[in-house]
Amino acid sequence: MDTNTFLIMGLQLLVLAGVGLLLLRRPGSGRGGQDALIRELRAELERLRADLRRESSEQAAQARQEASASARQSREELAAALNATNRMLMANMNDMAQQQKHLLDHFSERLSELTRVSETKLELVRGTVEEKLRLLQEDNGRRLEQMRATVDEKLHATLEQRLGESFKLVSDRLELVHQGLGEMKNLASGVGDLRKVLTNVKTRGTLGEIQLGNLLEQTLTVEQYERNAATRRGSSERVEFAVRIPDKHNPKQWLYLPIDSKFPIEDYQRLLDALDADDHAAAAECSRLLDARIKAEAKSIQAKYLDPPNTTDFGIMFLPVEGLFAEVLRRPGLWEYVQREHRVVIAGPTTLTALLNSLQMGFQTLAIQQRSSEVWQVLGAVKTEFGKFGDLLDKTQKKLQEASNSIDAASVRSRAIERKLRKVQELPAGETPDLLLEAAGD
Repeated sequence: MDTNTFLIMGLQLLVLAGVGLLLLRRPGSGRGGQDALIRELRAELERLRADLRRESSEQAAQARQEASASARQSREELAAALNATNRMLMANMNDMAQQQKHLLDHFSERLSELTRVSETKLELVRGTVEEKLRLLQEDNGRRLEQMRATVDEKLHATLEQRLGESFKLVSDRLELVHQGLGEMKNLASGVGDLRKVLTNVKTRGTLGEIQLGNLLEQTLTVEQYERNAATRRGSSERVEFAVRIPDKHNPKQWLYLPIDSKFPIEDYQRLLDALDADDHAAAAECSRLLDARIKAEAKSIQAKYLDPPNTTDFGIMFLPVEGLFAEVLRRPGLWEYVQREHRVVIAGPTTLTALLNSLQMGFQTLAIQQRSSEVWQVLGAVKTEFGKFGDLLDKTQKKLQEASNSIDAASVRSRAIERKLRKVQELPAGETPDLLLEAAGD
């Protein structure tokens, strides 16, 4: 249905509506006339509505037919346009393929030409580079030969100079080594002698006895001590030294103070070696053996030399080395045990010197008490000699300390030399004198 039809039908409806309104407003028109008019208007409206529906249906059918025809025509036109476009695209693609083939052929020709030109140029460059390399190698060869000759000349001169200096240095060092070997031989001889003294039980005991005798001789008078004294009645045992302590009431009677020298160097040396090697287990075992040795020696002194009232109720064990005495003091409770159980006092060189000095002062005091008539004379002599006595004690103590230190130092050097010579192979006894004589002759 088109727009004009709707407009006409609308105008008709408006006209009918207007006629109805006019009839309703006419004066004198009755109720029956209005109803009839309304019915007529309704009938007219129904007729117009039916016409309108019919007209609408016809218009819709016609519109569908026209749309279908238009769509069919559009499809046909579109198919024709697509076919035309397809044909045009195929033609364009064929043209483009021809152009691409032409370009590829042209590019292939250009590439072949460029390849030939590049090969020609590369051949020229290769020849030029080879020639340059050959010239460079020849020049480098000449220069290397010159450098080698220069280096050989300088190296030869430097090597001769360094070899001369090295041979001179080696010669000087060998001379020093030869001198050192001579000193080592002398030292080894001295250490060997000292080692023989220290390893021989009898000689070692003699060394301790000599040191003890020197201390007594420097501190006491000859009448105040006795050598190889028989301190125990009915026994043949003789102590090395015994100090005579006068009886306070009977000056002609005296008591013996036994002093025996002991030098257990083997146990002490093994302990020092274990400590140097940082072997705690061996050090503990050696320490235990040293304790047992000291206790055994103290028990021996008590059994052999103590006999109260002929002797004092205690004896003195003299250790001739301060290091050994210090090691004994370092043992927990050893010194006290020996003194308590065996009535033996352990003393080193310094301690024994102080003890003898105390005894000497006691002897002088006792002599003063016993010989009161000579008190003033003795006091005068003491006053005169006391100053010298103090100096003599200081000198004696220094000498004893120096001797003890010398023995300790020799022992330390001996251990150091033994450690250094442990890996040196020992020669047979028959070859040693010959080699030593040859070395001495050199």
